[in-house]
Amino acid sequence: MTLLERLDAADLRATVAAYRDLLRSHQESVNRLNVYPVPDGDTGTNMALTLESVMAALDGAEDMVSTCKAISHGSLMGARGNSGVILSQVLRGIADGCKGVDAAGPKELAEALDGASAAAYQAVMRPVEGTILTVVKASAAGAREAADQDKALVDVLDAARTAGGIALAETPDLLPVLKQAGVVDAGGAGFLLLLDALLHIVADRPLPEPTDTPQALPSSGTSGAAPAHTPEIDAAHDAVSDLRYEVMYFLEAPDQTIPAFKDVWAGIGDSIVVVGGDGIWNCHIHTDDIGAAVEAALDCGRPRNIRVTDLMEQVEEERWVREAADTAPPDGDDPDADAEPVPTAVVAVATGEGIRRIFRSLGVHQIVAGGQSMNPSTAQILEAVERAPAQEVVVLPNNKNIIPVAEQVAPLTDKTVRVVKTTGIAQGFAALLEYDPYATADDNAEAMAQAADRVVSGEVTRAVRDSSAEAGPIHEGDWLGLSSKRIETVAPTLAEAATGLLAKLVTDDHELVTIIEGAGASPADTRRITEWLGEHRPEVGSEVHHGGQPLYPYLFSIE
Repeated sequence: MTLLERLDAADLRATVAAYRDLLRSHQESVNRLNVYPVPDGDTGTNMALTLESVMAALDGAEDMVSTCKAISHGSLMGARGNSGVILSQVLRGIADGCKGVDAAGPKELAEALDGASAAAYQAVMRPVEGTILTVVKASAAGAREAADQDKALVDVLDAARTAGGIALAETPDLLPVLKQAGVVDAGGAGFLLLLDALLHIVADRPLPEPTDTPQALPSSGTSGAAPAHTPEIDAAHDAVSDLRYEVMYFLEAPDQTIPAFKDVWAGIGDSIVVVGGDGIWNCHIHTDDIGAAVEAALDCGRPRNIRVTDLMEQVEEERWVREAADTAPPDGDDPDADAEPVPTAVVAVATGEGIRRIFRSLGVHQIVAGGQSMNPSTAQILEAVERAPAQEVVVLPNNKNIIPVAEQVAPLTDKTVRVVKTTGIAQGFAALLEYDPYATADDNAEAMAQAADRVVSGEVTRAVRDSSAEAGPIHEGDWLGLSSKRIETVAPTLAEAATGLLAKLVTDDHELVTIIEGAGASPADTRRITEWLGEHRPEVGSEVHHGGQPLYPYLFSIE
């Protein structure tokens, strides 16, 4: 292949496509590096989703101006999470550096990387070294040094990749939380894949393969460029954030109001990234005060597409999902690898060793780790569908957030896939009681959906902040009894919340209450629950199973 001397619009679009594919293939390995600012294991996912938005925006772009405009707009509107918002600024900086030429040569690309670094730093209110910011800056410095020596485009990219790789390897020395975890920065690792994509397009370099135990992605460059000088680390940000919520939204507001908006946010949180311009801004913060984070926007404009994530819950569930993945059978040891093919198989989403065991006993062939906050990707569900020993497959999402993800699988496979819209584990159990492996997927889906609809489900969890509900005022630490419709009970103890919930849900018309114990359940509380049922609902039987699910000490299935 002839080395490219300049990048035209088509080359830039091809780079974005290659980068998107790299992020998708490396998504899980980058996720596993994610410990800062919150160890929620979503950096790779958020970066990949951001690139999906860029790819969608590129549809119809032809010349350099329209291509760069699409990259800027798509990355701004599709940015996900802290890492995605910072990445959007990197992409916007590169686009701004290229849009003034028909084809970008060595000097233009070096200047574009400089602009990307500056844009990324400007977006973050309290820049922290040892993160993606450090890696982008080092790459830009390497590129600039090579361009100043009139090196060819491939040499400029090699210098950028080498300098960035060195900087990535040094991130644990700058950010103690990385050293403690034994990893390099996740965002920095994800950014280097962009340089790998550029080298693939410019010089036909092979794309790096993902690794199961990533530390630093291998350097594909050959330049001996030294890493850029790195300023002092911000000591106030050398540990994992302990703020509870991630708040994101688009803000429609005049550009001149944004400095005051940032000042308000600076007083209520950290990991603050505000990017955009021309009246539309993508805003991200970690905070304990959701109301104040949203009210700040109302003072200067109109927020929309507000998303709030409970980071503590996400971190906890991510730990459980990782443990599930770590204990999963290795390739070649799949319990269904030699299973007898059946007309219709079942794929279910679940977290918790006991729940997985129960699902297996009820006939589930493939289990995808995931739950309330750690939702699996379409690709993960698709992989499970492809492994299932049948040409027809029923998928049980077991969470309302996972239903639309599961519904994307059918067009991606030659198999017949039907999704039963189960919103919880209890509905999943009920649906499986009607599963017939020798019936068609359509017949199974219909029977299983009817069974799921008949079950009454409930769950008990703990309040993470003060609030209010029809059931009464809620204080942080209270126990909540939840039905599929609302908060039914608020109580100071786990047993009181559980029995109060059952008092609302179980009637004399029911026959059986299945109690699924999760993390936080105790023999004493379980005994109180079964004794309450025996005294107050003597005609209703009960059975107890250990599910091991996080966050919800008790799940109830009532039939």
